[in-house]
Amino acid sequence: MPVFENLLPANGQWKQEVTNWLQEDVPSFDYGGYVVGSERKSATLLCKQDGVLSGVPFAQEVFNQCQLEVEWFYKEGEELKPSESATGKLAVAKVTGKAKDILLAERTALNLLSRSSGIATTARQTLELARKVGYEGIIAGTRKTTPGLRRLEKYSMLVGGCDSHRYDLSSMVMLKDNHIWSLGSITEAVKSARDACGFAVKIEVECQSEQEADEAIAAGADVIMLDNFTNDSLKTCARSLKEKWQGKKHFLLECSGGLRLDNLEGYLCSDIDIYSTSSIHQGCKVVDFSLKIDH
Repeated sequence: MPVFENLLPANGQWKQEVTNWLQEDVPSFDYGGYVVGSERKSATLLCKQDGVLSGVPFAQEVFNQCQLEVEWFYKEGEELKPSESATGKLAVAKVTGKAKDILLAERTALNLLSRSSGIATTARQTLELARKVGYEGIIAGTRKTTPGLRRLEKYSMLVGGCDSHRYDLSSMVMLKDNHIWSLGSITEAVKSARDACGFAVKIEVECQSEQEADEAIAAGADVIMLDNFTNDSLKTCARSLKEKWQGKKHFLLECSGGLRLDNLEGYLCSDIDIYSTSSIHQGCKVVDFSLKIDH
């Protein structure tokens, strides 16, 4: 199993994000910490819903900054099945340190684990559905992430097995309808983008019709996004484009727009290289965790 934690640099900005999240939760006095004091305690991190464990490095950093020791019983990416236990709960980790520090770390760590595991679980379910019906291409998230949580949410997509798509506006040029309308044509937009980004950055163009896709391909776009097509028109257009441009231009076809677990199967076809959806991380359920002092 890959170690996703290796994606996070040892001295990276993500640790400062954890510091900010902790400061957000206790901006002045920690009244609860005053109540419980500094006696050394242990606590059990419990999972109460089935799902894929994700967000461990972020939770670990919360515990680290609160000077707590943690022993994890499961690896990130593993499926947790508390529903199969007698209590309906599964011990995921043991946390040890001062009582006040355990309670300081509690909610921030749980929120990160719950959100991250929810995204990873939905990503895993979406990918498994695609593979079950024989689709072997890419399932990707989108840039419709929560401000301040993009790193966590993109990370969680990867843990769940999906592609994270572009990370930000600098990762790839995506020319959408507003770009085209602002400049006047797909051809001019692609040319302008290539002049700026050079050969090292891919250019993707959002297209509403086969005619727009033809123009984008001819202009040299690397990825063609067929946006908000019906499932039948999508398959017809994709087949036509692949046959028409075979041996002439190299490009990838992407489908996006309203894709969810309950309708994805109807859109899947081998002519589409990438299916991107925000449903992996927008509106997905969280996985419930709790942290209880041992007593």
